[in-house]
Amino acid sequence: MNSSSIIYKRHRFPSQIIIHAVRLYVRFNLSLREVEEMSLQRGIDASCETIRRRVTKFGPLIVRNLQRRQGRQGDVRHLDEVVVRISGRKYWLWRAVDQHGVVLDELLQPKRDKRAAKRLLRRLMKRLGFIPKRGVADTGPAFVSR
Repeated sequence: MNSSSIIYKRHRFPSQIIIHAVRLYVRFNLSLREVEEMSLQRGIDASCETIRRRVTKFGPLIVRNLQRRQGRQGDVRHLDEVVVRISGRKYWLWRAVDQHGVVLDELLQPKRDKRAAKRLLRRLMKRLGFIPKRGVADTGPAFVSR
Protein backbone atom coordinates (compact mmCIF):
# COMPACT_ATOMS: atom_id res chain seq x y z
CA MET A 1 0.00 0.00 0.00
CA ASN A 2 1.41 3.35 -0.98
CA SER A 3 0.45 5.91 1.64
CA SER A 4 2.32 9.01 0.56
CA SER A 5 0.23 11.52 2.53
CA ILE A 6 0.85 9.80 5.88
CA ILE A 7 4.10 10.72 7.61
CA TYR A 8 5.85 7.88 9.45
CA LYS A 9 8.97 9.80 10.50
CA ARG A 10 10.37 9.42 14.02
CA HIS A 11 8.82 6.00 14.54
CA ARG A 12 10.78 2.92 15.47
CA PHE A 13 9.39 0.73 12.70
CA PRO A 14 9.21 1.37 8.94
CA SER A 15 5.90 2.32 7.35
CA GLN A 16 5.25 -1.16 5.87
CA ILE A 17 5.42 -2.81 9.29
CA ILE A 18 3.10 -0.21 10.84
CA ILE A 19 0.60 -0.60 7.99
CA HIS A 20 0.73 -4.39 8.28
CA ALA A 21 0.07 -4.33 12.04
CA VAL A 22 -2.82 -1.87 11.69
CA ARG A 23 -4.30 -3.92 8.86
CA LEU A 24 -4.08 -7.15 10.86
CA TYR A 25 -5.83 -5.56 13.81
CA VAL A 26 -8.60 -3.82 11.85
CA ARG A 27 -9.26 -6.08 8.88
CA PHE A 28 -9.11 -9.48 10.54
CA ASN A 29 -10.58 -8.46 13.92
CA LEU A 30 -7.62 -9.77 15.88
CA SER A 31 -6.81 -8.74 19.44
CA LEU A 32 -3.76 -6.63 20.19
CA ARG A 33 -2.09 -9.60 21.85
CA GLU A 34 -2.62 -11.74 18.74
CA VAL A 35 -1.12 -9.04 16.50
CA GLU A 36 1.81 -8.75 18.92
CA GLU A 37 2.32 -12.52 18.79
CA MET A 38 2.14 -12.62 14.98
CA SER A 39 4.65 -9.78 14.74
CA LEU A 40 6.97 -11.54 17.17
CA GLN A 41 6.87 -14.68 15.02
CA ARG A 42 8.10 -12.54 12.12
CA GLY A 43 10.94 -11.10 14.21
CA ILE A 44 9.33 -7.76 15.07
CA ASP A 45 9.39 -7.03 18.79
CA ALA A 46 6.52 -4.58 19.36
CA SER A 47 4.38 -4.51 22.48
CA CYS A 48 0.60 -4.55 22.30
CA GLU A 49 0.58 -0.99 23.67
CA THR A 50 2.74 0.17 20.76
CA ILE A 51 0.39 -1.52 18.32
CA ARG A 52 -2.62 0.10 20.03
CA ARG A 53 -1.02 3.54 19.72
CA ARG A 54 -0.24 2.97 16.05
CA VAL A 55 -3.80 1.79 15.35
CA THR A 56 -5.19 4.87 17.11
CA LYS A 57 -2.85 7.24 15.28
CA PHE A 58 -2.66 5.76 11.77
CA GLY A 59 -5.93 3.80 11.48
CA PRO A 60 -8.18 6.77 10.57
CA LEU A 61 -5.56 8.15 8.16
CA ILE A 62 -5.23 4.84 6.33
CA VAL A 63 -9.03 4.51 6.09
CA ARG A 64 -9.31 8.05 4.69
CA ASN A 65 -6.68 7.28 2.03
CA LEU A 66 -8.46 4.06 1.06
CA GLN A 67 -11.83 5.82 0.78
CA ARG A 68 -10.32 8.54 -1.37
CA ARG A 69 -8.88 5.93 -3.74
CA GLN A 70 -12.07 3.88 -3.84
CA GLY A 71 -13.98 6.37 -5.98
CA ARG A 72 -17.66 7.06 -6.31
CA GLN A 73 -20.45 4.56 -5.98
CA GLY A 74 -22.29 3.38 -9.07
CA ASP A 75 -24.87 5.50 -10.90
CA VAL A 76 -27.62 2.88 -10.72
CA ARG A 77 -29.47 2.34 -7.44
CA HIS A 78 -31.70 -0.60 -6.63
CA LEU A 79 -34.30 -0.13 -3.92
CA ASP A 80 -36.01 -3.12 -2.41
CA GLU A 81 -38.06 -3.98 0.65
CA VAL A 82 -38.25 -7.21 2.61
CA VAL A 83 -40.59 -8.33 5.38
CA VAL A 84 -38.82 -9.27 8.61
CA ARG A 85 -40.32 -10.59 11.82
CA ILE A 86 -38.83 -9.28 15.06
CA SER A 87 -40.35 -10.61 18.29
CA GLY A 88 -43.41 -11.75 16.35
CA ARG A 89 -44.11 -8.29 14.87
CA LYS A 90 -43.88 -7.52 11.17
CA TYR A 91 -41.41 -4.84 9.98
CA TRP A 92 -40.25 -3.71 6.55
CA LEU A 93 -36.54 -3.57 5.83
CA TRP A 94 -35.76 -1.12 3.02
CA ARG A 95 -32.37 -1.42 1.35
CA ALA A 96 -30.61 0.71 -1.26
CA VAL A 97 -27.94 -1.15 -3.22
CA ASP A 98 -25.69 0.21 -5.99
CA GLN A 99 -24.92 -1.57 -9.26
CA HIS A 100 -21.87 -3.28 -7.76
CA GLY A 101 -23.87 -4.91 -4.96
CA VAL A 102 -22.68 -2.60 -2.17
CA VAL A 103 -25.41 -1.86 0.39
CA LEU A 104 -25.59 1.93 0.60
CA ASP A 105 -28.29 2.40 3.22
CA GLU A 106 -30.94 0.51 5.18
CA LEU A 107 -34.12 1.57 6.93
CA LEU A 108 -36.37 -0.50 9.20
CA GLN A 109 -40.03 0.63 9.30
CA PRO A 110 -43.19 -0.78 10.88
CA LYS A 111 -45.23 0.38 7.83
CA ARG A 112 -44.92 -0.15 4.12
CA ASP A 113 -45.70 3.14 2.46
CA LYS A 114 -44.38 5.63 -0.07
CA ARG A 115 -43.13 7.98 2.66
CA ALA A 116 -40.64 5.35 3.89
CA ALA A 117 -39.22 4.87 0.39
CA LYS A 118 -38.91 8.63 -0.13
CA ARG A 119 -37.26 9.03 3.27
CA LEU A 120 -34.65 6.41 2.42
CA LEU A 121 -33.90 7.96 -0.98
CA ARG A 122 -33.71 11.49 0.43
CA ARG A 123 -31.34 10.41 3.20
CA LEU A 124 -29.20 8.51 0.69
CA MET A 125 -28.90 11.42 -1.76
CA LYS A 126 -28.04 13.78 1.09
CA ARG A 127 -25.30 11.49 2.38
CA LEU A 128 -23.75 10.62 -1.00
CA GLY A 129 -24.10 14.09 -2.49
CA PHE A 130 -25.29 13.24 -6.01
CA ILE A 131 -28.41 12.02 -7.79
CA PRO A 132 -28.10 8.65 -9.57
CA LYS A 133 -28.64 8.34 -13.31
CA ARG A 134 -31.19 5.56 -12.87
CA GLY A 135 -33.14 4.05 -10.00
CA VAL A 136 -34.58 0.55 -10.13
CA ALA A 137 -37.39 -0.50 -7.82
CA ASP A 138 -39.97 -3.21 -7.79
CA THR A 139 -43.58 -2.28 -8.58
CA GLY A 140 -45.02 -2.82 -5.14
CA PRO A 141 -47.74 -0.51 -3.81
CA ALA A 142 -45.19 1.58 -1.92
CA PHE A 143 -43.47 2.60 -5.18
CA VAL A 144 -46.51 3.18 -7.38
CA SER A 145 -47.75 6.77 -7.21
CA ARG A 146 -51.35 7.00 -6.09
